[in-house]
Amino acid sequence: MLIGLDAKRIVRNGTGLGSYGRTLVNDLIRLGDNDMELRLYAPDEGRDELRSQIIEGIQFCYPPGHPSSLRKAWWRSRGIVGDLKRDGIQLYHGLSGELPVGLRKAGIRGVVTIHDLIFLRHPEYYQWIDTKLYAWKFRKALREADHIIAISERTRQDIIELGGPEYADRISVIYQSFAPRFSTAVSAEKKAEVRQRYQLPQRFVLSVGTIERRKNLLLAAEAVELLPQDISLVAVGRQTAYARELPRDERIRLLSGVPDDDLSAIYSLAEAFVYPSRYEGFGIPIIEAIAAGLPVVACSGSCLEEAGGPHSLYVGPDNAIDMAEALKMSLRGAHGRDERIRRSREYIRRFEATDVARQVSALYRRLLG
Repeated sequence: MLIGLDAKRIVRNGTGLGSYGRTLVNDLIRLGDNDMELRLYAPDEGRDELRSQIIEGIQFCYPPGHPSSLRKAWWRSRGIVGDLKRDGIQLYHGLSGELPVGLRKAGIRGVVTIHDLIFLRHPEYYQWIDTKLYAWKFRKALREADHIIAISERTRQDIIELGGPEYADRISVIYQSFAPRFSTAVSAEKKAEVRQRYQLPQRFVLSVGTIERRKNLLLAAEAVELLPQDISLVAVGRQTAYARELPRDERIRLLSGVPDDDLSAIYSLAEAFVYPSRYEGFGIPIIEAIAAGLPVVACSGSCLEEAGGPHSLYVGPDNAIDMAEALKMSLRGAHGRDERIRRSREYIRRFEATDVARQVSALYRRLLG
């Protein structure tokens, strides 16, 4: 099997879609399937530190010459099909909700991973023109795809409702996996180094994700104000204008540009994890937190119960008092905390890397007959 994968996010995005792509590709390589050869297609080389996270030996493919930004966009949406045919690619996997026009006509099997349809569910969080562009790409990908991977049951239901019931029999739910580093013990030396570098408080609740309105971090900030004075909130993620709405309080720390190795250590230093997002396609930081041994408090209303399982705690996305109570139940020494952590770690075994990679590999095989 000669498989091509869309690598734009792999080489450009440090988190989110980039993490999904890098983790999946590395897990497919670790399967050691000699019948499967992977090639990664990207409009440019992107960032060296991200590209180097892919296990050595895999081939990256780029458009020829030094194309302009407009030419790169055209290549990724249409021109790439000629390169895929030239290279003998049998199946192409769009890892971030997109497939090039003409893939089906060229006789190349197509798989697309749909992460979420928030731009259709909650267009108020996007610019008008972006919602139109994303919707066009979504519907184009459905037409080109032989099969669709939804990363959660919630996303599967959204695809059927918003894309059309005719696609239902072409959708498989294959959850995201998490990088092994989050379940690996962090040395005391590394913890001390990271605590000093970022001036982390002794006791803190952690949140990870872009600091934007949909992620609803203000709820967590309001809840932390109701906790004992020695508990702080540390939020790691790219900041948008929404960050200015958070209280200017010494108990609230915002960190951006944190490398993966340091992030693992920050997880291990935290006392609990909070994910107050109003809507998600899945919520991979919840899995990472549980793998690192943290109890999780998240919001109801989308798919976060799928990610965190029945032993995490969930509250309404507008209730700071309930959020504070759930966080109190998650602090060290709280009754039942250790048991909830243990059961949550058992629950997330379904997201372990090799199982997800095997499901994707089996899908490739089934489509190629």
